[in-house]
Amino acid sequence: MSLLIAGSIATDHLMTFSGKFADSLVVEQLDKLSVSFLVDDLEIRRGGVAPNMCFGLGQLGLRPVMVGAAGEDFADYRSWLERHGVDCDSVHISESRHTARFVCTSDATMAQFASFYPGAMSEARLIELAPIVARVGEPDYVLIGADDPQGMLRHTDECRQRGYPFIADPSQQLAFGEGDLIRQLIDGAAILFSNEYESHMIESKTGWSTEEILDRVGFQVTTLGADGVRILQQGEEPIELSAAKNVAALEPTGVGDAFRAGFLGALTWGVGLERAAQVGCVLAAYVVETVGTQEYSFTAAEFTARVEESYGAAAAAEIAPHLKAVS
Repeated sequence: MSLLIAGSIATDHLMTFSGKFADSLVVEQLDKLSVSFLVDDLEIRRGGVAPNMCFGLGQLGLRPVMVGAAGEDFADYRSWLERHGVDCDSVHISESRHTARFVCTSDATMAQFASFYPGAMSEARLIELAPIVARVGEPDYVLIGADDPQGMLRHTDECRQRGYPFIADPSQQLAFGEGDLIRQLIDGAAILFSNEYESHMIESKTGWSTEEILDRVGFQVTTLGADGVRILQQGEEPIELSAAKNVAALEPTGVGDAFRAGFLGALTWGVGLERAAQVGCVLAAYVVETVGTQEYSFTAAEFTARVEESYGAAAAAEIAPHLKAVS
């Protein structure tokens, strides 16, 4: 069995502005917006939703299979990921485009301005899943994250046709996608991931109510930032969970990807939804405490201690045996 993680592969250029964006915005003049911010620092980091999630899964001792498109400049990044337990043998390498770039500035309130250059990502539509499955085995799940929209559609359609359980995680593409695209990406998913704002956007753009969405997916996982996570499933009581405790937040980029990695990794261990969410929240805590999306590390003992601190001894005792592969 295997985990296929499909999504963007990118380099992050992260900047920090010590003030508040809101202080420089005039609501009545947003149609004429032209502002610049003197930033305090620049960090060039590895990123993209697929590598971020794969790195997190690798840190938990799993070996995810990354599915995506990159440029010929991917060699160093590939080496880094492979050293951290990620199978990169199915990454498509473009002959003409650079690996995608994410450029983001965060202010003192953790608000962000960001832009994204797709580059080689646009060739994700050329990737077929069946040869990958033939190489690595039937997938537990195929997570379809933000990527080239046509690539996302192709992967989703192939999962339906071939019976691969898939996870819908459209995230950043929700802002650009129309209702028909979003409906196609979600319908039939085993799991739907979103943050709270994205969940409202999904309902608005698809025209589906919360109940109608739950009719079409196995369950919906909605991250709530510092307030934790909510899990909804048709005919079941909601699961609401607080975020990990004693988190010294530093940089929010990639936190959602880490939560997804922790949640999905714990599901493959066979623990329940609540325990999976707890693992996701603790892994997310490591990311928000660092600058960059793949700069964190921990031992099995350290991770177990954070689970116990936030969710109690019973949670830690259930999770600890699955962390034996953590180096």
